[in-house]
Amino acid sequence: MHRNLQLYFTMAKISAVSFGGGYAVLPNLQRELVDKKGWVTTEDLSDIFAIAQCTPGVIIVNAATYVGAQYGGTVGALCATLGIITPPIVIMTLVAAFLWPYLQNPWVHNALAGLQACVCALILHAVVKLFRTSVVDLPSLVLFSASLLLSFFTSISPVVLVLSAGFAGFGICRVKARREARRS
Repeated sequence: MHRNLQLYFTMAKISAVSFGGGYAVLPNLQRELVDKKGWVTTEDLSDIFAIAQCTPGVIIVNAATYVGAQYGGTVGALCATLGIITPPIVIMTLVAAFLWPYLQNPWVHNALAGLQACVCALILHAVVKLFRTSVVDLPSLVLFSASLLLSFFTSISPVVLVLSAGFAGFGICRVKARREARRS
């Protein structure tokens, strides 16, 4: 199958079986893009999610677009983006047309509550995987801890936290590079 069709159908498959938004999709992206296809590494996927978080728009759409661009260029980015948005468009159209009148039904309401609990578990799973690949040394642990505490106990915008962590990470890498250059 042509590379761009593979991108479209892989992203559509991921999107069709993923519920709960950007972070809940991460385990499915990991399984398909890293484990099965080998299109990106776990570290690449962490970087892609960081970039997707920092750019305007829906995280999973941004991530799909970036993966598509890496794997198939501009056309690949378009195919991956279309693949990731097709299932939600179809599903939401069907929900709006047929399920909306039944949302107050206790069975439907309870089913949605069960889905919410499952989504929380999927998000926690994604957080644990991201933590394992992203918090790898003392500086990254300090950045993680500071970001976590600031996000819980202040009203600092997530954008400010992400940008600040990016600048701090850049600074830390520069300091490490200078130290290594002195040792050589």
